[in-house]
Amino acid sequence: MRHLITTDDLGLDEIETLFKDAESYLQAPPPKLLQNRLVITLFFENSTRTRSSFEIAAKKLGADVVHLDVARSSTKKGETLYDTAANLNAMGPDAIVVRHAQSGTPYQISRHVNCAIFNAGDGAHAHPSQALLDLFTIRRHFKGDLEGKRIAIVGDIKNSRVANSNIRLLPRFGLKITLVAPPHFLPRTDLETTTRLKDVIDDVDIIMSLRTQTERHAQPIYASLKDYASDYCITKERIGDRNIMLMHPGPVHRNIDIDDAMLSDPRCKVLEQVKNGVAVRMAALKKLILANG
Repeated sequence: MRHLITTDDLGLDEIETLFKDAESYLQAPPPKLLQNRLVITLFFENSTRTRSSFEIAAKKLGADVVHLDVARSSTKKGETLYDTAANLNAMGPDAIVVRHAQSGTPYQISRHVNCAIFNAGDGAHAHPSQALLDLFTIRRHFKGDLEGKRIAIVGDIKNSRVANSNIRLLPRFGLKITLVAPPHFLPRTDLETTTRLKDVIDDVDIIMSLRTQTERHAQPIYASLKDYASDYCITKERIGDRNIMLMHPGPVHRNIDIDDAMLSDPRCKVLEQVKNGVAVRMAALKKLILANG
């Protein structure tokens, strides 16, 4: 594996190795394995969690981190994305972390550079490191026993790169997925689907709630997000006392995706996902940068 563009870039053994490293990073401070290495973060879309997580992960391993301010970069002066990539490559980075609104951009950039490329989200296509940290969080919660566990992915699935990456990754480890969404949020799929949360609430072990991707909608779909929430918000009332693990990739629309009560419930693992994300990204940075020399 030279780049991390989709979760398919990783074999099962490679994922196991990543998770072993990530587990060790949660237990004790790691050695500075990436001392004198350079990581560039290149975000053409806004990000809080993913950008910060990658930058903290790189610094914990001893790497130098440079963030390219796209709003002030030469791309705003007409420079093509590929010329930007070529110029950054000439500066000798060991890795570039890319987020872009256009699907396929990280792959295209990977063809113009000599370093490792990490896809931090491309359009509605993929977000591999998020899916990896989600799987890692689920596996820790269930102490490695994943076979046959059922997960409901709820929300704007059609426009979610997080959903796409989890749909590719989780079944490889034995998880059974049901997609729960209004018809216009459901992709074409062979997976089990339903438009009603109550159809699956008694049968699932995990719920992964998603944000409505309003920035990717060509036109308003709901009169208001409150209308959406009335059917799909994960509430204390809906969950009751069921032993269900609750996840969300963030940012959470409070009382739209998940209500305040469930966000503070111990069954909610949103902040644990954030913590685990740093460790998983540390493991991925270590693997790709050291493998690429």
